[in-house]
Amino acid sequence: QLQLVESGGGLVQPGGSLKLSCAVSGFALGSYAIGWFRQAPGKEREGVSCISSKGGSTNYADSVKGRFTISIDGASYMVYLQMNSLKPEDTAIYYCAADRDGRMCRLTTYEYDFWGQGTQVTVSS
Repeated sequence: QLQLVESGGGLVQPGGSLKLSCAVSGFALGSYAIGWFRQAPGKEREGVSCISSKGGSTNYADSVKGRFTISIDGASYMVYLQMNSLKPEDTAIYYCAADRDGRMCRLTTYEYDFWGQGTQVTVSS
């Protein structure tokens, strides 16, 4: 059974850092693209970052470029999102998702086939 489980969310002060983890199981991580998305209250879900299968390419939303870094550990079936210089506007539920077409990496929600349950990130003083 294909499953994605996020962890690592929490409360952090502006300017702080968090590292989100996405544990994947039930499918070959090397053949899927993995994306991180977020949804703030009253807003649509938006793409944050993604990585193609085997880590060949990455993509970032303009709002997080230079602050967030996506990485993959294929051996442990984990995908990470390192978030630095966090801002209050980064507050949201963060989700990881898997796209069967792993050749390229896209930040559009409809491309993704499987989703995790999400982890809350709150940036506040």
